[in-house]
Amino acid sequence: MKAVLASNNKHKLVEIKTMLEGKFEDILTLKDLNIDIEIEENGSTFEENSYIKASTIAKMTGMPAIADDSGLCVAVLNGEPNIYSARYAGEPCDDAKNNKKLLDKIHALEKDGPVDRTAYFQSVVVLCYPDGSYISGSGRTYGQIIDEYRGNNGFGYDPLFLSDELGKTFGEAVMDEKNTISHRSRALKDLLTKL
Repeated sequence: MKAVLASNNKHKLVEIKTMLEGKFEDILTLKDLNIDIEIEENGSTFEENSYIKASTIAKMTGMPAIADDSGLCVAVLNGEPNIYSARYAGEPCDDAKNNKKLLDKIHALEKDGPVDRTAYFQSVVVLCYPDGSYISGSGRTYGQIIDEYRGNNGFGYDPLFLSDELGKTFGEAVMDEKNTISHRSRALKDLLTKL
């Protein structure tokens, strides 16, 4: 089976292609198919947003499409930034601005004393067929938000997310390490067991 990845995010494409290697006959990107589209993610959950992206591309291409929606959920911020993780600081999207806003909000709450900096990354991956039917998988990975930016790998909130399992930030982890325990790898594994 061939499938197309419904994402323009270069980092996600590399991660997902690496993890799905050998599971599909071929995994194409939107670029491979000369599709240039920004799909409005107006769902209220990670699964809804994944489905919106995957179903749009599946209908356009007539091929099964895979989409991921994921984000960071921080305890002291009542689960923010959640589905708004990529655009937390507004448009245009910018990792540095998002990270700054995250830390600024946590620091403001710390004026009254220590706060719960536990956090998790959540991912929901959807494989949608052209007829609209779909399978989804979800995964989480837990850690803490730290103040110091550590590491140059990964993207988004990775340099601030100290993984409970790795004992280092996702920014310090090499891709193979991150892929063993990341939320996205767990969501893909969940999806593959359902396939």
